[in-house]
Amino acid sequence: MEEMTNRKEKKINVRTITMTGLFGALSAVLMMFSFNVPLMPSFIKMDFSELPALIAAFSMGPLSGVMVCLVKNLINLMFSTTGGVGELSNFILGCAFVMPAGLVYKKNKNKKSAFVGALLGAVIMAVFSVFSNYFVVYPVYTMFMPLEAILGMYQAIYSGIDNLLEALIIFNMPFTFIKGMCSVLITFVIYKHISPIIKGTNKY
Repeated sequence: MEEMTNRKEKKINVRTITMTGLFGALSAVLMMFSFNVPLMPSFIKMDFSELPALIAAFSMGPLSGVMVCLVKNLINLMFSTTGGVGELSNFILGCAFVMPAGLVYKKNKNKKSAFVGALLGAVIMAVFSVFSNYFVVYPVYTMFMPLEAILGMYQAIYSGIDNLLEALIIFNMPFTFIKGMCSVLITFVIYKHISPIIKGTNKY
């Protein structure tokens, strides 16, 4: 009996590791397919790379979601144009998103907890994005582009912007929240259908 339990646990662990790796690779691909959105400076891109990490956090636990974020950014590090700073920031924000979502859902596995956790994660990620961009990402950007030019791109959309912090709060923070919520909505649509496949509980 104990031997059967150990085999089952080993099988689950191997499947979790495998699925986490696959989701990390998928997340990296989605990160490459970023695109511009209206009312945002051209250097700010939209992508759905947090989607696999959120699904992993719900189906396999918050640690799996974090590992998907790590794999995604390690892969994209090979193509980095920011010396890894952008990938570090993306990893931090991704963790801020999927960790609370996964932890809340793990405590109570129902739709309400999933939504509350994901909403909390999206809010935390949005707030963190201000600090991450202000102290980490944009100082690197200013090595290649003057701060005045960066602010000018924001001011071309809204002339009331006076400094970088205002730009991050007015533009980046709500954008990051909306980006997170897009992943949440897609997850809620598809999760029920793909969860049995991820966990290996689907019946043919």
